Amino acid sequence: MSAPVETLKNKLIQQLSTIYHDVELEQSEAEIADSLLDVMRLSSDVDSAKPFTNHWSEADIVLITYGDSIIKKAQPPLHTLKKFLDNHIKNTINSVHILPFFPYSSDDGFSVIDYSSVNESLGTWQDISAISQEYQLMSDLVINHCSSRSVWFDNFVKGEGIGHDFFFTAQLDDDLSHVVRPRTSPLLKEVMTGAGQKFVWCTFSHDQVDFDFRNPEVLKAFTSIIRQYLDSGVKIFRFDAIAFLWKIVGTSSINLPQTHEVVRLLRTLIESADPKAIIITETNIPNTQNLTYFGNANEAHGIYNFSLPPLLINTLLTGSCLYLKRWLMSMPPSQDGTMYFNFIASHDGIGLRPAEGLLSDDELDSLIHTVENFGGKISWRTSDTGEQKAYEMNIALYDALQGTVEGKDQWNFERFICAHAIMFALEGVPGVYIHSMLGTQNDYKKLSNTHHNRAINRHSWQEDALEAALANNDLHHAKVLSTLKALLDTRIKQPAFHPNATQFTLHLGLQLFGFWRQSQNRKQSIFCISNISNEPIALPLSELNLIVTEAWHELISGKEITELTQELMLAPYQTVWISNNNIVADKSSL
Repeated sequence: MSAPVETLKNKLIQQLSTIYHDVELEQSEAEIADSLLDVMRLSSDVDSAKPFTNHWSEADIVLITYGDSIIKKAQPPLHTLKKFLDNHIKNTINSVHILPFFPYSSDDGFSVIDYSSVNESLGTWQDISAISQEYQLMSDLVINHCSSRSVWFDNFVKGEGIGHDFFFTAQLDDDLSHVVRPRTSPLLKEVMTGAGQKFVWCTFSHDQVDFDFRNPEVLKAFTSIIRQYLDSGVKIFRFDAIAFLWKIVGTSSINLPQTHEVVRLLRTLIESADPKAIIITETNIPNTQNLTYFGNANEAHGIYNFSLPPLLINTLLTGSCLYLKRWLMSMPPSQDGTMYFNFIASHDGIGLRPAEGLLSDDELDSLIHTVENFGGKISWRTSDTGEQKAYEMNIALYDALQGTVEGKDQWNFERFICAHAIMFALEGVPGVYIHSMLGTQNDYKKLSNTHHNRAINRHSWQEDALEAALANNDLHHAKVLSTLKALLDTRIKQPAFHPNATQFTLHLGLQLFGFWRQSQNRKQSIFCISNISNEPIALPLSELNLIVTEAWHELISGKEITELTQELMLAPYQTVWISNNNIVADKSSL
């Protein structure tokens, strides 16, 4: 007798039973499953998404931007952004992550007042849809918390209406000593409500009040939000701060099993509604914990590769790839159906928790000191022992790479390009911050006006000033944009740069960082090697496995390599991509 076919409803019931196994529910798991199916407009017998399927290729690049990173007087910023994308990015980058574009009260969008509306200062849902029709749209699901000025929290204070039971509370005498969080502010916020005095859990700030997912109504509300985003063209969901979702007093309240099961359930719903939609989890935590969000290729499709930024920046500031190479060798290859989301700069700072256990305390102290010398700021958190620890470095990437641990030098541009040439070639999908594409530097004025460290790397360009800067050959902005675009234009044509293509770390000493990529059909090999020092370094080609029956080219310069026993002299921070093929990817062969 054949095994019974698992229906979507039955799968949801199983997942809900895992999530709520120690919660007393007013509804059965079956009733909750029916509600979720109704909200998502799904039937119980819809076919399951095919597992271990890659919905990405070497052609996928994500630009990370705020809706108002570029502004023009009397024009909705989303219009201005689309104009920039169409004029400067379109033929190179095919995906856009617009950071929270909803009404908000703080944290540059991550304290959402209304999930169903577009911030009117940015534009409308029509503007969002216009972008989604031309680019794959990535959007944040700010799922751990919302604004204390939201209608939901207003109803919590009043003690009635939707939201009155949406928020997690604790008592002052609860054992909260094990809670892990990325801030130094008090965890609990005292609130007088219609039901009396309450102490609301606030992982991040007292304006960002945490949801209580023990209440299935919260899950239903976010399922409705997901359905609306899918209808508006969102293809990639960034699960913001997901690691903190489920709380249990007396525990660390981070990475709990229920959190992982919620991610699996939301994946079940999302890929049942759109098999090509994907989830990327944002978990700024130590590397081994971050990797768990892959599950068994049944949880997040992608995870932010949070250890890459501090390790790569440390490599370029010290001139040694020791720690970067050790880490890369230890990283498991992503299974089909999963991928690393690689980045080295974003709207947030450069996280230091993901470097824990990877960089020594002395290396971290040197890194922090160097970044401070280059004008950066340091944000702090309280550890589980009550100690103040550096949480992230806040600085524009271009300024972070203006020198080495020895001080500033003349290699700023070359070092900056080297960082991206390494990141673009690594296993995974690259995410590039708009201010990296433009070579934007520290915004001290915004930092001074906001007194918020992250503002230093959240500049808003006036469109006319940006176009003037890009037209001025005496400035670095146009050179940065054209050089990064040229690297990406080459990358997106190489099958060996598929996010799931084979990767193997090379051993070429501490000043040459290298790895080998091979396409999934094994027809193309690329040796990616960077001089990460401020001195010329010779690369003996005999150290590479350059098969003599193949014709080899250096893809970045376009030069042919004819002598396989020669030495290539790499200039400071020069990268070479040595390939046996320089072809446009044939999608049917991957």
